Amino acid sequence: MVRHMLSLMEYTPDEIMGILHMSRTFKELPGRPTPVRAGRTLMLVFEKPSTRTRVSLTVAASHLGMETIYASPQELQLGRGETIADTARTLSRYVDVIAARVYRHVTVEELARHSSVPVINALSDLYHPLQALADALTIWEKTGKLRGATVAFVGDVGNNVARSIAVIGAKLGWEVRLIGPRELWPEDLRGALDPELASSGGSIVLSEDPADVRGVDVVYTDVWVSMGQEAERERRMALLRRYQVNVRLMEAAGDPIFMHCLPANRGMEVTDDVLDGPRSAVWDQAENRLHTAKAVLVALVA
Repeated sequence: MVRHMLSLMEYTPDEIMGILHMSRTFKELPGRPTPVRAGRTLMLVFEKPSTRTRVSLTVAASHLGMETIYASPQELQLGRGETIADTARTLSRYVDVIAARVYRHVTVEELARHSSVPVINALSDLYHPLQALADALTIWEKTGKLRGATVAFVGDVGNNVARSIAVIGAKLGWEVRLIGPRELWPEDLRGALDPELASSGGSIVLSEDPADVRGVDVVYTDVWVSMGQEAERERRMALLRRYQVNVRLMEAAGDPIFMHCLPANRGMEVTDDVLDGPRSAVWDQAENRLHTAKAVLVALVA
């Protein structure tokens, strides 16, 4: 049976921990090239621009001995009206794995439904599983906690990164505090994660109060206006202004590490003195995208 990676909902805690342990092994290897998937091909289909996701997947594939093909929909027949299903069926005959970065999650679901090779969600409007894996590896390294971490995501708590933090947190027994305006709460996600939370002992807390960062291991934020939300900019700015991560909020939290998936709008959701400060883990977090990408490709490509 073909395994896809669309949200991490479809993975057990043991499978996620296996990927994280493999990621750490890759990071600790003295030499980068490890051509254990030589002769295989990764297809990148990206509707959105990318730095970390595109480069980390490309370099990871290269280190594993794989070839990479990159294309936007406009460079494929998708841009002329070919269906997602027909594209998936065709690409499956040529490549060994497809990573798709899309505006709508239903697009990557449709690709997976009709693909005979693994499909990786390289970001959709609902989930960013590759980012969540790198985040978990970073938290493990910085706090010593693979299970049972306490993470406060502050700001747009309904975006794809916050939702993915909630998913992986539910799998690994974290306490995830989603702190942001009620209008952006991901209410649909809570019920879906109840079975995972009951099994892992984790929790998801929704709050509107920035003071609820007290005592966490991690303060995490992301941009307030994601790609595709530009028309909502003014409304989002008004809603989220009080959730800026600055020195005052970090001091209120205690002694947490700071995380951001990048790119950051400096001076908006986070101030320079936090992003560049001594508690910032953002560059290790960005590096870990490479190591977790390797582990995902090894896990999915036979």
